Amino acid sequence: MMGREVLSPRAVRIATLVCRLTLAVVFIVSGFTKVIDPWGTAMKINEYLTIYGFDALIPGSMVFSIWLCGAEMMMGCMLLFRVRIRLISIFALASMSFFTLLTFLSATFLPVEDCGCFGEAIRLSPWATFFKNLLLLPMAAVVWAGNRHDRILDFRPWEVAATLFFFTFTMGLGTYCYLHLPLVDFLPYKVGVDVLAEMRAARDGAHQPIRTVLVYRSLATGELREFSLEDDAWRDETAWEWVDTKIVGEVPQQGSMIEEFALRDGREDATERVLSEPGRLYMICVTSFDDLEPACEECLRRLVARAAREQARVVCITPQSLREDAVPGFAGSEPLPCYNVDASTMKTLLRARTGVVVFEQGVIVDKRNWRDIE
Repeated sequence: MMGREVLSPRAVRIATLVCRLTLAVVFIVSGFTKVIDPWGTAMKINEYLTIYGFDALIPGSMVFSIWLCGAEMMMGCMLLFRVRIRLISIFALASMSFFTLLTFLSATFLPVEDCGCFGEAIRLSPWATFFKNLLLLPMAAVVWAGNRHDRILDFRPWEVAATLFFFTFTMGLGTYCYLHLPLVDFLPYKVGVDVLAEMRAARDGAHQPIRTVLVYRSLATGELREFSLEDDAWRDETAWEWVDTKIVGEVPQQGSMIEEFALRDGREDATERVLSEPGRLYMICVTSFDDLEPACEECLRRLVARAAREQARVVCITPQSLREDAVPGFAGSEPLPCYNVDASTMKTLLRARTGVVVFEQGVIVDKRNWRDIE
């Protein structure tokens, strides 16, 4: 009699509700932060495909990026509103099982720097992601078990309408951000960032002196005193007692994308010169000149003409190898100064194959996909 019922039906319902809402929130946040940045998610998918030897699938990474992240956000919405909960709980349990295994491999045998489960919004280490999935996996099992008596495919009319709405919304959101730019920019080069100032600060910070200071207590008076390594007075053990060793000076942070921003014209680094000139600067980003669409070239031609009327400067940056200092104009426009930039840096600067970043005195004031250039 005592061990027949471990949990009351009410306790089971509460546990199922808490687990369902937790999964829903995590799936919605995780899916949203990735689906609004399909370019970044595709880059992370490419990294996984390369690590696991599926390079042949890389051409389809963008479609898979939108589908995967949209499906995750859609799953969260359906969990939140209890839309065909039995079917979705099976998908949730299967996906959590798969990603728990994947993140374990990413943390051990096939390591990656960042698993990308929350895109660029929240960066987690592989181990942190694994333990997060390890926590969510039993929650998915609880939701599945708590709804195991429901029918899997017995959709009510409102559930059909809700499913179609969530599918259209999430996939449409990913497609929109692919054709334009992310709705929310979590990257270092967001609008309002003073790239020139941050580059100078990173450069100056890298040369800040770092000193080791020894803290000793006077055995005679009990007074604390700081010594440099070159000061031999602290070596007198009859007069001084060691208390602490401190590092004075700020250790520069590593890995900042701002530090890696560099424009080269084949002979020298032209970053400082290009960004520091007064006035507005239109920086056209082109991944490949060979793949420019006629409509894209026409947009860029109008942009060059508009810049001339504004007496603004226009330059072009590309990861492609340059054969000369200027490239042919777009659709008959004037030739432009062109600079090389690292491919990953340009993808971080602008999440588009072709577009423009607008600077004012080194500060980013606007970013546009070519489709949104007025």
